[in-house]
Amino acid sequence: MAWRPERQRRVIQLLQRIPQKWRKRLRILAIVSSFPLVAVIILCFYFYIRACSYDIQEVGRLPERNSVYDKNGHEIDAIVGSSIDQITYDDLPLFLTNALLAREDKDFFTHSGVDVRGLMRATFRNIKDREFTQGASTLSMQLARNTFNIRAKSLQRKFLEIALTLRLEKNYSKKAIMAGYLNRIYFGVGAGHLGVEDAAKNYFGKSVKELHEGECAMLIGIIRGPHIFSPWRNIEAAINQRNQVLERMKTMAFIDDAELQRVKNLPIRLAPKNEVASEQSYSLQAIVKEVNKYVSEADLQRGGLKIYTTLDMNWQKRLEKEIITTITALENEKNYESPTYRDHKPGTDPEYLQIAAITIETHTGAILSQIGGRDFSHSRFDRSLAVRRDLGSAFEPFVAAAAAERGRKVIPGSPVTTGRTIGPEAVMRIAKRCGLSGPFILTEDLYRGAASATPMEIAIGLSTLAHKGNRPSPFLIQEIRNADGDFIYQANHSFFPALSPSAATEAMTVLTNEKGSDVFTGATGTEREAWLMRVGPRGSTAIWVGFDQPGVITQEQRLKKLLQQLTTRLDNN
Repeated sequence: MAWRPERQRRVIQLLQRIPQKWRKRLRILAIVSSFPLVAVIILCFYFYIRACSYDIQEVGRLPERNSVYDKNGHEIDAIVGSSIDQITYDDLPLFLTNALLAREDKDFFTHSGVDVRGLMRATFRNIKDREFTQGASTLSMQLARNTFNIRAKSLQRKFLEIALTLRLEKNYSKKAIMAGYLNRIYFGVGAGHLGVEDAAKNYFGKSVKELHEGECAMLIGIIRGPHIFSPWRNIEAAINQRNQVLERMKTMAFIDDAELQRVKNLPIRLAPKNEVASEQSYSLQAIVKEVNKYVSEADLQRGGLKIYTTLDMNWQKRLEKEIITTITALENEKNYESPTYRDHKPGTDPEYLQIAAITIETHTGAILSQIGGRDFSHSRFDRSLAVRRDLGSAFEPFVAAAAAERGRKVIPGSPVTTGRTIGPEAVMRIAKRCGLSGPFILTEDLYRGAASATPMEIAIGLSTLAHKGNRPSPFLIQEIRNADGDFIYQANHSFFPALSPSAATEAMTVLTNEKGSDVFTGATGTEREAWLMRVGPRGSTAIWVGFDQPGVITQEQRLKKLLQQLTTRLDNN
């Protein structure tokens, strides 16, 4: 209806009839009532400016792979942080995209990126609960949040997320947004694994484009709880989520009753969990744990990191090969009656002979090798750090160190005679200063080796003696650089003066050393377990052989011969 001069005169006349005292109040009321609108405009402009400060092209850039190197600069086949096999929309089965729409965002292809009704509903619910219990995030909003790492639950975060989502929708097609979302989300596979393709390969052993309908529905069901619904952790919960997705698809008319039942009956065959690439060995497991101490999750997922470790992979592989070759030969002997590796049944706890070994670079403290067991796929328990066993005669060097530190005579091969000159408490104090934490039996049995230690502690103790009494702080990561080459972390070499250089040198005399050789060794074996200590050009090495549940391995003399053979193999090859 057009505005006419006659109507304008009537409005003016009406206003003139209002008493003067009320006109001022109405003017103030009009001004005040405009404040919320102005505030909204300012708020929108503020978050628009903030959203413009983000590089929207990041949405299309998936994180680079983080590279891991050994001490010689050779790349190690390990996944630390992000591992993404990128897919496009055309790679996705139609059943999977329909399942995603039904479960997560039914109006994805029609809304502008923000579900206004859902957002208002969630806002009222949050006000009622007095906390952020509802988010009403669309796939587009979740992609914006994952790309720019917007995690804090607050109104400010939600406004910024909305502004970024609107920019994202303007710059990318719906198909690209869905593919980007599925490329970036976490499916509970393992540390550093992101994306639907990686999940398909690890859970089912095939590409996402090869998944059948039941596997597609299960993957979509995992999204809301990657850890608790992981089929590796709880297959019943994963199947339940699959069924919920199928029921939702039926409600949305993507499938009918007959199709729902057919998909439910499709077999689910999971790939073994031990095939996840980032968890191939004890040393790689240790690398992942160490990196997580020094690098934020955001930096890890951003990718492009260069991680330089202290591992010498040539020595690592050789050490592991020689130890396993030696004990396999023992297991193959006709008179060997204990459980063997070849008799192990998949899915059961290991009962065969186990190993653990650590090598520390004597003059730096760098960890050159770390072997936590015989087969990582059978058991991920790292014995090099956690198995604590009696030392027996392997404790003699530390008895000698304690006596030498007190100025007493050291008698190689006679630890009891040596120890009696100073007493068990003095021996315990020096052993602790060298890195052993016990427990210690404070009687004369201590001189005979009534003390316990881990392979790591023995390696530290050996390094202390070999480095003139300076105890190292072991480290596995030398340095970490970001994609621009800037340092994120750099190791500091530190030593603790545990005992005098002369005492350390004297203690080394109890180890075996052939004339002209630069290798010092010490070995001890009972019928239940064995220790081998070795200080050589590669560093200080501690090796343990035994059962997880202590038991008879073989005759003591046979075990000592085994250790001598292992020493020879390490020296000659």
